[in-house]
Amino acid sequence: MPLKDLPPDARPREKLLARGPGALSDVELLAILLRTGIKGKGVLQMARELLELKKSSSDDNDGFDGIAGLLHATADDLKRVKGLGPAKRAELVAVLELSRRALAQQLKERTIFATPDAVKHYLQLHLAAKSHEVFAVLFLDVQNRLLALEELFRGTLTQTSVYPREVVLRALHHQASAVVLAHNHPSGTVQPSRADEMLTQTLKTTLALIDVRVLDHVIVAPGEALSMAERGLM
Repeated sequence: MPLKDLPPDARPREKLLARGPGALSDVELLAILLRTGIKGKGVLQMARELLELKKSSSDDNDGFDGIAGLLHATADDLKRVKGLGPAKRAELVAVLELSRRALAQQLKERTIFATPDAVKHYLQLHLAAKSHEVFAVLFLDVQNRLLALEELFRGTLTQTSVYPREVVLRALHHQASAVVLAHNHPSGTVQPSRADEMLTQTLKTTLALIDVRVLDHVIVAPGEALSMAERGLM
């Protein structure tokens, strides 16, 4: 049904202003960003189809498997969706970037482990939707505030594919006092492997030589994240 045919209190924009964003579904919030549909497809229908379809680089008709997948989409990904012109693609990508920057600002302004969930959300925004494994490091100052996030290695993680020397050099570059290790599991499970545990111990031992503490190793996948420190695996 076109938006103009809906009762005023059922239209997403009016509903948001009257009742707040928490009262809206993912489809309604996305429809506000999209603003208009295309001929033969209303904006609510377009929003629903974007959220329900699965993301696939090999199928031009595929979408993004829910709001988390959509928010991880790149501008090039969005080109595959009929009806999303340059302006709408830019707005959607801008929303993701603003989310990243807001979380990064919070982590830089406060002790990182005062808000562990914010750390997990921040890492999910950066890593969870990648189709390949990425190893990243959060570099922290003496008060455990964020100095930088760097993606250092790509591919299957083993003790031989992640080079401790490079992690040490980057920690010295940022004058970090501590780090949080992080990587993604494209398979969707966040359970750490034996290789993950061995890699964590190797990096803890190596970084201790320059007096840099490894506070955690976070594994992320779409929709969830696991802290190895919280699980007692450090």
